[in-house]
Amino acid sequence: MNALRPSPTLETVDPSLDLAAEIGRLRTRRKAVILAHYYQDPEIQDLADFVGDSLQLSQAAARTDAEVIAFCGVHFMAETAKILNPAKRVVIPDLDAGCSLADRCPADAFGAWLKDYPDHVVVSYINCSAGVKALSDIICTSSNAERVVRSIPADRKVVFAPDRHLGRWVMDRTGRDMVLWPGFCIVHEQFTARRVAQLKAAHPEALVIAHPECDASVSRMADFVGSTAALLAFVGSSPAEAFIVGTEAGILHQMHKLRPGAELIPIPVDSGCNCSLCPYMKLNTLEKLYLSLRDLSPEIELDEAVRLKALGPVERMLALG
Repeated sequence: MNALRPSPTLETVDPSLDLAAEIGRLRTRRKAVILAHYYQDPEIQDLADFVGDSLQLSQAAARTDAEVIAFCGVHFMAETAKILNPAKRVVIPDLDAGCSLADRCPADAFGAWLKDYPDHVVVSYINCSAGVKALSDIICTSSNAERVVRSIPADRKVVFAPDRHLGRWVMDRTGRDMVLWPGFCIVHEQFTARRVAQLKAAHPEALVIAHPECDASVSRMADFVGSTAALLAFVGSSPAEAFIVGTEAGILHQMHKLRPGAELIPIPVDSGCNCSLCPYMKLNTLEKLYLSLRDLSPEIELDEAVRLKALGPVERMLALG
């Protein structure tokens, strides 16, 4: 369905290189744009041309006139950029930067499952492969999932995949019954109501903000639920001085920039780790970004038939904003 050229080895990187300067030089030479998700390491966020959530990054990919897109995120994000830009070269620093949601919803299994729901509108969260997008009617992100579902006529039945928690949250917001694929994010799944309650007891003045990929028991305890971009905007505009943050901790970098005096308290995951980091997002490094721009590899390549089938659902999402 898609091919990813192998990542270059880090052994080829000269340790004396000024990586930021070299990346800047290669960006100009390659006529490239660097797109980075909020969950990337701070040093990558700081040198990217654009930092955003999945919707914002898709919009940025759709409007860029760069010849090369270096996507510092995960596979499905880089694939979406390629879906929108078949003539551009799209590279990703590390081909192992996958996504637990996408991995848990293989296109062949999803296609077989959909046979039980032939009369349903298929709404797929952008955290899925190009193959799953090609089987969908419309794509959504956490920023616009509610808007996408509300755009579907009330008399139509809906399948929502692959995140069951986002799907349940949209159901609560819209009152719409949907059939949910049972997927989840390995980071957000581990945030628990017990941890939130402990933090609230320790920081009673703090507001709880959470991503809708969290379990409903966490979302219902939150003062605000929204996408990474929405969480960032909330922190930027709220008069509160402390926030308990229920999403991947990479977003704290931008939150600190917006509110340097605010106390930001990440919810620890319930697995013995005092962090909330996506292991896939953190595979991308400055060294790998430098090599991907130098060698234009690993490069995202898609079967054209799959790309064309996936393009319509993605464009319908972008048309809704």
